Amino acid sequence: MLERLLAYLHNWFIRERTTGDFTIADGHFTLPFLLNGQYFRILGSALNDGLYIYGDTIKDGDGNETELQDEAFNGAVWALGIPKGVITLAKDITDWEAKYGDAVASPYSSESFGGYAYTKASSAGSTSGGAYGWETAFETRLSQYRKLPGCH
Repeated sequence: MLERLLAYLHNWFIRERTTGDFTIADGHFTLPFLLNGQYFRILGSALNDGLYIYGDTIKDGDGNETELQDEAFNGAVWALGIPKGVITLAKDITDWEAKYGDAVASPYSSESFGGYAYTKASSAGSTSGGAYGWETAFETRLSQYRKLPGCH
């Protein structure tokens, strides 16, 4: 979710961009400009593009242990400084999606009363009376971190 959130915000909280030739060998990626626990993004890799957490054990952007695929590539690695508030927001959105995601994704709304029930189509994702997604539910909290597309 964190990677989706950063892409949605158009804000990766970039501290440093390093470009050039990189090698991942035996699942290890040594990057002296990163601190243990720091988020980083790989770009230009055929096998490993994405958001990760640096350390003795590499984790994906959501904190799950993962293995990088061995490869040599010419690309970029961004050292990130993601605020704790954004990480908390990503967790809150994940919890919200677990609770409301199925209902939001469904094009139907239902009602039943006194032995009578009906289901009608609705416009999922609509903010005008229908269901809506996390982008609308968290709009106020998202706005403080959002950048305009193309701004870095």
